[in-house]
Amino acid sequence: MISMTDPIADMLTRIRNANVVRRRQVDVPGSRVKRAIAQILREEGFIENVQWLDEAGRRTLRLTLKYGPERRRVITGLRRVSRPGLRVYTGKVALPRVLGGLGIAIVSTSRGLMTDRKARREGVGGEVLCYVW
Repeated sequence: MISMTDPIADMLTRIRNANVVRRRQVDVPGSRVKRAIAQILREEGFIENVQWLDEAGRRTLRLTLKYGPERRRVITGLRRVSRPGLRVYTGKVALPRVLGGLGIAIVSTSRGLMTDRKARREGVGGEVLCYVW
C-alpha cells in the first residue's frame, strides 16, 4: 500500500479530473476532514450530493458532481493552497477573497472547517486549505 503525503490534494485532483471528463460521480477515500470539505462544497452549491459509504471497513465518500445547462461545469477551478511542505496560515483580517467573492476559500479554523466568508463573519483566521471557483 502506498502512503499518501497529501490526501486533500488527492481529493481535489480526483474531483478536478472527474469534472474535466464530466463524470456524474467520483469516489474518494474517506476521512472526517474530506467529509467536512465535501459538505462545504455541497452547501456552497459546487457539488450536488455527498454520500458516506462504509463498505467492509473501507470508508469512502461518493460525491455527485453538479453541472449546469448543456453540461456546463459548475466547478471551474480547484487549487490546493496549504500543503504539507508549505503550510499557509492567515489571520482574520487577511483572509483571501477568491475571484472577488465569486469563489470560496476553505479555511481550517479553531472552530472547524468553514468558508472564508463565514470565518470573516465569525472573526477567526486559520490554515487556508484550498480555493474553489
